[in-house]
Amino acid sequence: MGYVWLVAAIAAEVTATTAMKYSEGFSRPGPSLLTVLGYVVSFALLALTLRTVGIGTAYAIWSGIGTASIAVLGMLLFGEGLGAAKVAGIVLIVLGVVVLNLGGAH
Repeated sequence: MGYVWLVAAIAAEVTATTAMKYSEGFSRPGPSLLTVLGYVVSFALLALTLRTVGIGTAYAIWSGIGTASIAVLGMLLFGEGLGAAKVAGIVLIVLGVVVLNLGGAH
């Protein structure tokens, strides 16, 4: 069940970060509220995750997949550029999460 909570935590964090962009420096109430609520939900779900998933594994997945997802959404929703460095960074993030999980397996 821990990984189900983790997926939900990642979704809430990505939603909150995306809403933060739309909040325009917290000057728009709707996206600002969604940002705060999304982070609260994300941390609560991450706390539930930590009941059954190791902290290093959970945090690596949560932060890595969240970061990669936001980079992709930045390109799709906000027209951010896609260069070799950005692609390499996303690949390295994903590979890092995989390596951490393989290294932590017993």
